[in-house]
Amino acid sequence: MMHQIRKESIIADIIQRIRNGASWGKKKKILVSACLMGEPCRYDGGHNYKQIVEKIKTMGDVISFCPEEAGGLSTPRTPAERCGLRVITADGDDVTEAFEKGAKQAVVLAIQLGCCLAIMKSKSPSCGSGTIYDGTFTHTLRSGDGVTVEALHAVGIEVITEAEAAIYFTDTYDTQQRK
Repeated sequence: MMHQIRKESIIADIIQRIRNGASWGKKKKILVSACLMGEPCRYDGGHNYKQIVEKIKTMGDVISFCPEEAGGLSTPRTPAERCGLRVITADGDDVTEAFEKGAKQAVVLAIQLGCCLAIMKSKSPSCGSGTIYDGTFTHTLRSGDGVTVEALHAVGIEVITEAEAAIYFTDTYDTQQRK
């Protein structure tokens, strides 16, 4: 519980810096999962476009990135889930190396560009934050982070999911924070 409150406080501070930067004409950089931007890079060739990204673009300089493609995986590709420290496809292939390669590239990009926040696709074996699929390919969730989220956390970059972004970047949230 204390960890969650601390995270919410840190994220609220980051969101306020993003809002302030936009007000002063100095947009902060935000790394965003490419699928949330509408890019067709999901495992099935689709996307996970979220309209909240349009609002975020008005406040921050959004950097689109797909760690799975950056790691060398094709689109479309066989679905994969985390099984312990490994990432395994539904066909049984170990694609951990590609996921780790993409995660490293995400970290390098985020550091080089000075990203203050990452907004990543929930439940993903790369981008999931807090909850991911459990490796049984039954849509069962477990606590944990995707490979890229773990790597971003390791260098101190805060990560939120698209659902959290929809809360943090609303006018209602902003009003509540000022009370």
